[in-house]
Amino acid sequence: MRSEALMRPIITLLTDFGYESYFVPSMKGVILSLNPPSAVIIDITHAIPQFNVYKAAFTLWASYKYFPRDTIHVVVVDPGGVGTSRRAIAIKTRNYYFVGPDNGVLMMAAEDDGIIEIRAIENREFMRPVVSSTFHGRDIFAPVAAYLSLGLDISLLGPRVTDPPVRLQGITNRVSRGGFASSAIIYIDHFGNAYTGIRESDLGGVLGLEYGNELRIVIPRRNVDLKVRFLRSYGYANEGEALALINSEGFLELSINRQLCSKVWC
Repeated sequence: MRSEALMRPIITLLTDFGYESYFVPSMKGVILSLNPPSAVIIDITHAIPQFNVYKAAFTLWASYKYFPRDTIHVVVVDPGGVGTSRRAIAIKTRNYYFVGPDNGVLMMAAEDDGIIEIRAIENREFMRPVVSSTFHGRDIFAPVAAYLSLGLDISLLGPRVTDPPVRLQGITNRVSRGGFASSAIIYIDHFGNAYTGIRESDLGGVLGLEYGNELRIVIPRRNVDLKVRFLRSYGYANEGEALALINSEGFLELSINRQLCSKVWC
C-alpha cells in the first residue's frame, strides 16, 4: 500500500522570477493557503532568463516526465502577456496537468505527453478574489493549481479550447545523405554545452555517423568554423578540446571538455 506521504499532490513551479523577489513565495503562499495539509511544491527553476519562453519550454519538456503521475506543472514566463487578452489555460494530458499562459510555453511538454483537453481559465471562483493586471502567477495560476491538487475537475475552469493554442516556432532541421545537417542551437546549459535540434535518430541512419568521426561545425553568426570529434562522452576528449556528442536528452550537443563555451557558441 502506498503511504499517505507518497499520495500527496505535487505542484511544480517554473518561472523567470528569480530568487530574490517576493513573487515565488507569494505563489507558494496562495497554494498552501488553499491546500495546506497536503500540497508538495517543487521548484523546477526560477532562473529562466527574463522573457525567454523558448528556454522555459525546453526546460519544462526536459523535466516534466520524471515527476509522478498527476503532477501539476505551473509555468509563468509571460513576456507582454499578463493583463492583456492573452488566455490563461490549463491542459490535461495523459499523465499530467499543465497550467500557464497561452503563449506556447506549455505546448512542447504537453504535446509530448499527449493532450487530452485544454481549458481556458475563466471561472473566477477558482482565482483569487482580486486579480491584478500584472501578477497572474499569484492570482490565477497558483490558485488554479491548488484547486486541481484538491481534485477539481478541469472542465470547471472554463470552456474547452477548440481553436489552436499558441505554439512556438518549430525547430527546422535539415539532414541530407551527403553528410550535411543544419539546425538552430535550442538550449545552452549551465556548463555552456550547446544543444542542437538534431536528434540521435537523425545521425545514425542518415549520416552514418560513428564515434571517432570528425565533424565540421559552422556557426555563421558567431564566425565559428571548426572541426571536432564525435565522441561518446566528455571524458574521451582532452581538457579544453571541443567535441560533439549525443546528450542525455537525445540531441547532438557541442561541448568543450571541462571548460565553458568561452563565447564560441554562447
